Amino acid sequence: MLRIDHIKLPPGTPEGALRRQAANILHVPEGQIKSLRIVRRSVDAREEVSLVYSIHVAVENEGRVLRRVRGGRVTQVVRQRYHPPGPVPAPELAPVVVGAGPAGLFCALILAQAGAKPILLERGQPVEQRQQDVEAFWRTGILNPASNVQFGEGGAGAFSDGKLNTGTRDLCHRWILGKLVEFGVPDSILIDAHPHAGTDMLHAALKAMRQELLRLGAEIRFGHQLVDLTVRDGSLSALTVSGPAGEYVLPARQAVLALGHSARDTVEMLHSRGVPMEAKPFAVGVRIEHRQRDMDAAQYGKYAGHPCLPVSSYKLSCHLEGGRSVFSFCVCPGGQVVAAASEEGRTVTNGMSYYARDGENINGGLLVNVTPADFPDGVLGGIAFQRQLEAAAFSLGGGGFRAPAQRVEDFLARRPSAGPGTVVPTYRPGVTWTDLHRCLPDFLCTALEQALPILGRRVRGFDGPDAVLTAVESRSSSPVRILRGEDRQSPAIRGLYPCGEGAGFAGGILSAAADGIHTAEAMLTHMAAPAHPL
Repeated sequence: MLRIDHIKLPPGTPEGALRRQAANILHVPEGQIKSLRIVRRSVDAREEVSLVYSIHVAVENEGRVLRRVRGGRVTQVVRQRYHPPGPVPAPELAPVVVGAGPAGLFCALILAQAGAKPILLERGQPVEQRQQDVEAFWRTGILNPASNVQFGEGGAGAFSDGKLNTGTRDLCHRWILGKLVEFGVPDSILIDAHPHAGTDMLHAALKAMRQELLRLGAEIRFGHQLVDLTVRDGSLSALTVSGPAGEYVLPARQAVLALGHSARDTVEMLHSRGVPMEAKPFAVGVRIEHRQRDMDAAQYGKYAGHPCLPVSSYKLSCHLEGGRSVFSFCVCPGGQVVAAASEEGRTVTNGMSYYARDGENINGGLLVNVTPADFPDGVLGGIAFQRQLEAAAFSLGGGGFRAPAQRVEDFLARRPSAGPGTVVPTYRPGVTWTDLHRCLPDFLCTALEQALPILGRRVRGFDGPDAVLTAVESRSSSPVRILRGEDRQSPAIRGLYPCGEGAGFAGGILSAAADGIHTAEAMLTHMAAPAHPL
């Protein structure tokens, strides 16, 4: 099997033309190509818009063909596949996974497939109930602190664009995508260069994944929150859990901390119990919202709206004098800005889109990097900094989780906005038009003011006068890292496994799921190891 990269076709060209292109590149008759499969598809809009493909082809006399092809576009396919760990005897005490986000779910899946029968604790609710609770919050402004955009089955990624790409390389990534397809996500994620599932497809997949976990012998407890640890002789011996019927003690020798980036109370408890952790850099900012058709026109030109092209997205960044960086984050084409609070009196924004990405607007985080030097209040200073921003946004929004918003033109002129222009904000329960300088720190406002014109030169209209800024985006990543050793265990408490985005070891659905898998592998290795004699 041969791989051919970087085959460009104009929008609207039938994919059957790939066979002709492949034959020309390989210098063989079309009839010599026995099979052809698309393995990657992307859009190149830098000059003339085109669709770019990578394909696998089977040809006669493959070795001879490969030897006479010049350049690096054609390579031999080397198949490498991830193989999950084999079975282990069920341990005397079931391993516990705390958190049902991507890291926790895939950790539990690997453990369950190996026969370890894990117990999965999730403070929030199953996705069906969670959908109802979130919709009620967006409609009424009444928050359920235990079931919201941050907490519940699927974690924070369950209400997002469902992006499934990452900057890291890992053999298990393909396996994760394959499992998601098995659970109902469209198989386009296997070939798109920037795969996404959308909130709707993720919700369907979560239900199917839950049924698979139960079939494999996992136990799932929704509405159960970790509230304390019991440690004996440096090893975990039990968890204290708060459930619907009250607190109880759950004996455990192994527990995964797949908490997500918003389980602040749990992180505070762990810190008080001496679990080693450190403050880490993260980013905060706003959501910026444009009309999707304007961004399409800016990037696709005459091809804007072409049925063969996906709606446009963007990935932007700039480095400013003084060391600050401003960058786009979690862009949601055809999506909406959502209320993502998990605590009373604190407003948080995020972005979400469905698989079809067919909404009127596109939104993305516009973030500024912050470091521990910006919040010098110890290990938990980043959490305090986030809370301060969120409380200021709540106050400026006027309560009821309305979010403060401002047109870009007014933000750059430092004057309050009185209402929308051509871009109608999608945030619910609603926005309050104001001046964001009243709730954002000076360094953050200055960085955004400097960056917007720069980014507007890279994507026409990005700094357009009617683009809407909505505050505050504060949960892009965890502000702490819960330390772990090479064996993935806490250096202070044997049997405790920090994992995923909330522990500071991942940055998105795919990388968090991979971290969960590798944590499960480490746990299974320890389970299979012979016990030391007394």
